[in-house]
Amino acid sequence: MTSRIVVIPTRRAHSNHAEVARSIGVDIIAGRYAEGTRLPGDAEMIAMFGVSRPVLRESVKTLVAKGLLTTKARVGTVVRERGAWNMFDADVLAWHLDAGIDKRFLNDLAEIRLAVEPRAAMLASKQRSAEDISELRRCMDRMRHEASDSVGFADADLALHVAVARASGNLFMRSVGHVIEAALRASFLLSAPVQTEDRDAVLLWHQKIVDAIVAGDADAASEAMIYVIHNGMRRHDSTVIETAPAEPLPSADAGEQA
Repeated sequence: MTSRIVVIPTRRAHSNHAEVARSIGVDIIAGRYAEGTRLPGDAEMIAMFGVSRPVLRESVKTLVAKGLLTTKARVGTVVRERGAWNMFDADVLAWHLDAGIDKRFLNDLAEIRLAVEPRAAMLASKQRSAEDISELRRCMDRMRHEASDSVGFADADLALHVAVARASGNLFMRSVGHVIEAALRASFLLSAPVQTEDRDAVLLWHQKIVDAIVAGDADAASEAMIYVIHNGMRRHDSTVIETAPAEPLPSADAGEQA
């Protein structure tokens, strides 16, 4: 058994090769093509997707570039281990949301947030401008006026965290924030503070982040951010649904064994 969270669909691709890459990518991430599995041959894949050979090859090239596949002479196209996947690629993150994100994904996301966001909050307390402060306060106002389980609340929460990254003045931190925006938004939707005491705690500690940044208190800003991330992890634990693993798709190896 594996833990699986709800699927959060993302926007569809606009070209044939991008849509084929998305479909194969989602199947890999969902475990339908396991690590080390050889994909079916070109003829079978072309028939499966109803596309030309150049379109299929462009799709495979895209997945190779993102670390999901590797091509080997006399072996074929093989699914790479998860550790090789480029998790900072916007498409790879989006495909995780399409496949259904699990507790491991959420924990990995929280770990990278803990590595970056507390430091961003510390820097923001020293670098913030009057415009940054106004944006942080607008985000808090939006959170207070939205229902806890609404998309608007999650969007306001996301906007606040992005505003902190922007206020840090560090271009790398700002870039990381933008790259993982979709994953953060999904995370916030899944950890919606539906209970009154949870909502009160979320608003209180987000306000503490803003107040510390405004006051120039780097330690308090960092500590409040750490609490917010850990509190979100706690709420995630209560939303995990146990489901069976995805059914594997036939691979070239399976076809040879049949």
